[in-house]
Amino acid sequence: MQTIELLYVVFSATLATAGLSMVGIAVRAYSRTSRQAMFHLSIGFTLIVAAAIATTVSAFVTEFEQTRMLLSVNYLITTVGYLFVIYSITVEE
Repeated sequence: MQTIELLYVVFSATLATAGLSMVGIAVRAYSRTSRQAMFHLSIGFTLIVAAAIATTVSAFVTEFEQTRMLLSVNYLITTVGYLFVIYSITVEE
């Protein structure tokens, strides 16, 4: 594995760990308060983490040959995740 590929895996794992921590915090807050905002927040971060993990795995499976498609799908899923995060912050209950 080349240095750039190793760095890609390390940064992806860091993003996934931080994102899953946020998911855990949001799920715990939702279970304690039953606030819909926390539910939407957990969905948003789940999508962001899923995009990061799926892109990393797909990149190695396809040997980094379809980068445009990988990045397009990643950005689509990540954007939907961020829309959930924004929605959770801005909508009043």
